[in-house]
Amino acid sequence: MQIGVNVPNFGPGTDPGVLRDWAHTVEGLGFDLLMVSDHIAVTPDVAEQYPPPFYEPFTTLSWLAGITDRIRLGTTVVIVPYRHPLLLARMAANLQQLSGGRLVLGVGVGWARQEFAALGVPFDQRGRLTDEHLRTVRAAWQDETDYGRASVPIWVGGNSDAGLRRAVCLGDAWHPLRCTVPWLRDAAGRMKAAAEQQRRPVPGLAPRIALRLTESPLTGPERLAGEGTIDQVLDDIEQLRLLGAGAVVLDPYNGDPEETRRPREAWRALATVAASLPDDQNEAK
Repeated sequence: MQIGVNVPNFGPGTDPGVLRDWAHTVEGLGFDLLMVSDHIAVTPDVAEQYPPPFYEPFTTLSWLAGITDRIRLGTTVVIVPYRHPLLLARMAANLQQLSGGRLVLGVGVGWARQEFAALGVPFDQRGRLTDEHLRTVRAAWQDETDYGRASVPIWVGGNSDAGLRRAVCLGDAWHPLRCTVPWLRDAAGRMKAAAEQQRRPVPGLAPRIALRLTESPLTGPERLAGEGTIDQVLDDIEQLRLLGAGAVVLDPYNGDPEETRRPREAWRALATVAASLPDDQNEAK
């Protein structure tokens, strides 16, 4: 199972130098995957959670591809309706080629009504548009002469039943975000049932979980996977491995934009996880 990190490409403390340090830190610790988020128009509903500056993910990942060597690069998640599907197909295929095959395309439908309005995209049709765009992207990638028959894994985000079904129909893996282990265990069963109903292969499982280390154990049913003592976090990762997860992405951003001014706190937490993982768990050390 691979272990990745969601890196904040936004916020008052983020600039090119910090992004470079994030990339070198995550790769240097031995993690397998570095992922960034997506917003285009930082409207008030977006800025409340993810304030500017906000670095566009494909531009950012293209730059990071040139200053890293082996780590895979991805999006968690690109909001599919925001871009013409052929533009999305082109950017992803080119980044896959330029990075030496290191791209993972995490996708989602989006949630920010004001951002949809700013971009002129109908919010109420975002699910249908996402499905149509993903089909167009996959069809474009089959053009060997134009797109080089791009083979980019698509991780479909979304914790809803619609997102789960979309992963079965159009994804290589399901990419749920920040959930509890019991919820994910139940949802994995529902995904398998949906795949059987549609007579399709069960997609892979690649959740993005929290990373918030505490001195004392956290208890209660609302504890997110990745929250608690290092032993709790390691157990969560092991439980996800037993569920069949091929990758787990750690998200050290816990919602306060001021955290982006203090990246070393997140780096220390990531170093603790990397140093504590069993040797046979992952490449991260």
